[in-house]
Amino acid sequence: MPENISEYKQRIVTDFNSRSNYDNQWRYNFAHRLVEIANLESGQKVLDIATGTGIAAIASAKIVGKEGKVIGVDISSGMLKQAQSKIDAELLNIELIEADADYLNFADNSFDAILCSSAIGYLTDIPAALRSWYRFLKPEGIVAFSCFAQTAMTISVLYRAKLQAYGVIVPNPSEILGTPEKCLEMLQKAGFKDIEIQTEQFGFYLSEAQRAWQGNSNSACGYQVFQLAQEEIAQLKAEYLTELEALATDKGI
Repeated sequence: MPENISEYKQRIVTDFNSRSNYDNQWRYNFAHRLVEIANLESGQKVLDIATGTGIAAIASAKIVGKEGKVIGVDISSGMLKQAQSKIDAELLNIELIEADADYLNFADNSFDAILCSSAIGYLTDIPAALRSWYRFLKPEGIVAFSCFAQTAMTISVLYRAKLQAYGVIVPNPSEILGTPEKCLEMLQKAGFKDIEIQTEQFGFYLSEAQRAWQGNSNSACGYQVFQLAQEEIAQLKAEYLTELEALATDKGI
């Protein structure tokens, strides 16, 4: 858990509000696969937590149809604005709510399915969130979330290692749920049954190392680099980019 939760939350909002090019093929593949695994049906009511630009919510709405409903929640107004634009263009039955996913308050037995695509690691109390999701579900409902392995991604693993060498610790948001065993244990403690965990490869290549630096240093999970003096930051950045570029193949980094 971050030491200063309010600062952490504000950095998340700032980070995601600034993302004007969030959607890409990787994110679509990731979210659509989660919706596929959830095996939704027409007429169901779905909650999409940390909906972002609504990729999973829109895919879900097309399955549950007009007789169903999707509610998407996100802490970032910028993400929700992008989502609403796409929803309006397709006239889908999706309600968007600007809310902190750590503090949701829906009635018990409200949803047939609860989804969270690649964002559960941003929550500050994952066990509490899972217990809440359990309550929000109907008795035969399903929770489907995706998270990164604790060893993902190469660019982030190297970033954390470089900062640690400079005396700065960057928490790994994938540490809590970063293995199938950790996922299983936490879901069982929250009360879930019939648990299925799938491990799949969604890796991709970067064409330039500079994007890796920008993505890590500007994120809510990497801003600690700015604790260093400007000279140290410049030196660390140069070392990081050099080591990343050395990992490049003909496909990229």
